Amino acid sequence: MKKKTVGIIGGMGPLATADLFKKIIENTEAESDGEHLRILLDNNTAIPDRTAAILGRGRSPVPKMRESALSLWAMGAELLVMPCNTAHHFHAEVQAAVGIPLLHMIDLTRDALVARGVRTVGLLATEGTVKSGIYAASLRESGLSLLLPDERGQRAITDLIYNGVKAGRQDHDIAPARAAMEDLLSRGAELLLLGCTELPVAVERYDLRYPTCDPTLELAKATVRLASRG
Repeated sequence: MKKKTVGIIGGMGPLATADLFKKIIENTEAESDGEHLRILLDNNTAIPDRTAAILGRGRSPVPKMRESALSLWAMGAELLVMPCNTAHHFHAEVQAAVGIPLLHMIDLTRDALVARGVRTVGLLATEGTVKSGIYAASLRESGLSLLLPDERGQRAITDLIYNGVKAGRQDHDIAPARAAMEDLLSRGAELLLLGCTELPVAVERYDLRYPTCDPTLELAKATVRLASRG
């Protein structure tokens, strides 16, 4: 059976894009190079910051996101993925520009949480993702409860994302982020939802050993499953 060609709308940011690519490869059953999926990747770092746009502080990322989607479609992509949680606030606008499916990482993550029997999660994400309510709305549909960091905790998570991972810092002070994560767990979160694609990178880089759900991994698994059907 012919497999679908996958297009990755990347660059939001580059390490998160590489993390998805790696996880797609690692979750593909293959005994040779030729058994892996064909993947087209546009690491479009010119896409404006999604959080800034949602908070009214920057340009809309939609034109550049659509540009990537259209380019990948023209190159032969039959299935699109977008490794950025915050960008899914604009999912419908990007999907409307192309005639192929753009997987929805937020809903895929919700379905994975339901399958795991989880009822209450703590959301770690950019301020834009939190403000957009995309996770709150999706989880509410399935009866899941969502806990958010307090103001200090959100600042710590934002700092971890932007001044730790995106800035390429190996020596970032993670104590405030740890405190925010432990506060959510103490308040009843069964696990921490890594609702920014920089956060799985942070977990590995800074050895943050907490119970988590990784949307990048869920997107990778769904990509392999759906693209392998042909």
